[in-house]
Amino acid sequence: MTADAPFDPKPILAHLPLLPGVYRMLDANGQVLYVGKANQLKKRVSSYFQKTNNSPRIRLMVSHIANIEVTVTRSEAEALLLENNLIKSLKPRYNILFRDDKTYPYIVLSGHEFPRIAYYRGTPDRQNQHFGPYPNATAAKESIALLQKVFRIRTCEDSVFNNRARPCLLHQIQRCTAPCVGLISEADYAADIRNASLLLLGKQGEVEAQLRERMERAAEALEFEQAAALRDQLQALRAVQQKQFVESSGSTDADIVAVATLDGATCVALAMVRGGRHLGDKHFFPQNADGQVPDEVLEAFLAQHYLERSVPPLVLVNVALETAALEELLGEQSGHKVAIRHQVNGERRQWLEMAEKNAQLALQQQAGLQAGQQARVGALREVLGLEQLARIECFDISHTMGEATVASCVVYDNLAMRNNEYRRYSITGITPGDDYAAMRQAVTRRYQKLQAGEGKRPDLILIDGGAGQLSMAVEVMAELGLSDIALVGVAKGVERKAGLEQLIRPDVAEPLHLPPDSPALHLIQQVRDEAHRFAIGGHRAKRAKVRMASKLEEIEGVGEKRRRNLLARFGGLRGVEQASVEELMQVEGISLALAIKIHGCLTS
Repeated sequence: MTADAPFDPKPILAHLPLLPGVYRMLDANGQVLYVGKANQLKKRVSSYFQKTNNSPRIRLMVSHIANIEVTVTRSEAEALLLENNLIKSLKPRYNILFRDDKTYPYIVLSGHEFPRIAYYRGTPDRQNQHFGPYPNATAAKESIALLQKVFRIRTCEDSVFNNRARPCLLHQIQRCTAPCVGLISEADYAADIRNASLLLLGKQGEVEAQLRERMERAAEALEFEQAAALRDQLQALRAVQQKQFVESSGSTDADIVAVATLDGATCVALAMVRGGRHLGDKHFFPQNADGQVPDEVLEAFLAQHYLERSVPPLVLVNVALETAALEELLGEQSGHKVAIRHQVNGERRQWLEMAEKNAQLALQQQAGLQAGQQARVGALREVLGLEQLARIECFDISHTMGEATVASCVVYDNLAMRNNEYRRYSITGITPGDDYAAMRQAVTRRYQKLQAGEGKRPDLILIDGGAGQLSMAVEVMAELGLSDIALVGVAKGVERKAGLEQLIRPDVAEPLHLPPDSPALHLIQQVRDEAHRFAIGGHRAKRAKVRMASKLEEIEGVGEKRRRNLLARFGGLRGVEQASVEELMQVEGISLALAIKIHGCLTS
């Protein structure tokens, strides 16, 4: 086949088997256009070239096919797993793609003698009790805060817990019963842990009954202080139930998944129910879903979201699907039977309707936000005279008197900030406080890869700073042969107030001043502020790390091993600073003389 000859699928189709497997559509450059699975490869792949009613999107894909590769598998379930792995690794342009959130948050109750409650991301282990997953960090952390209010469980790390001499602030504000200093018995603390566990499992009625029974027993025994504490727990529990938990009539563990469309946009809403409690919702907006029917979108979501991740026994969906292979695969993966159901009644039907309504609301909100962002992008494109403006990258430098200099680069693309593409650069080898050299180093490191053919090309680069920082960026881009990319410096102006920014452009003498209500200025401020926030975060983390290490390093006689022992024992530099001479002496390798020296250096 010559470069210009149309692709003839017949020789490939003739040898395809009627077996399950995965097929890959490739273009003339060998790039994978699409990955699909089939129960019978011959029938499924042939259908692309026999149907006359394919969607415009499929017809466009077929027009670019130059080769087809197939992999035969032992079953449709195995094909589904291979398809999912290939989609996630190759990200083909015609496959529906969902952002892969690596892990969901859990609430964990540790296996200690006095367990701690904590926020956790990762694979659950057997040493601790895990509850969840929660749809987002906010839902998990709010639940922890509310459970603290009711049961006053410790949240501190072991390094802090094991070295307390007096109760901490959390005890004073009634968020911890201070087991670290023996202000609660092991039995009473264990009772609080059991009740917290029951509440997380959705057994609110059982918890309330136990608390009421204990309160009545304490009152009968004339232990009025204990009875009052249990009464307060009951009241806090009722407040928590009203604020946080949406109860179900059963103790079901289920996910509710609903797909909705609006004006060509698609959203998948995921609601999580654990122990009969609605933990919260999460919304997903897939890529490459234009022209796709809802069942295809939903099928792609289920495979990409649940394979290699925790899955509850029941998944409710608002569109009928053929799910036998997926149910089989998810059941093997999770170690329990998984049912994916569409036809449901009663409460479960209400859950589906709720998820579908939430998906529609999310689409409406996104449409409103995108309209506003489109207006901003259009205004900025017009102001700067750019033919195209979709991707903006912005740089900022952060340091404290030249200490711990960090540069940030944030990305705005396709009407939204793309935080997975953000980068920080630790600046080294320059005179402390030299913002010009720092900017030069950051821009060079960022765009050397682009010069080598890697990465995405921005339409506009914003430099947070004045003419000096901008001139450094201009020099770098010229050296890299990328001078055709637009560059703009964003200076704060004389009064350094929001709305009075000056836009500095290469080879333009007078700065550009936009009115405070300009949509173009609002977009610049949005991106610039995000770069500033990201840079400051990196700088503070770097500065804290440097200062923590350097303060102990300055003390003669405290080497790396002793420094590590001190930090581990007291949970960080602040704990070391607050330790007495007697407490310092308990650390391996710390003599009386050295403890006195450390205490004097850190408290002077």
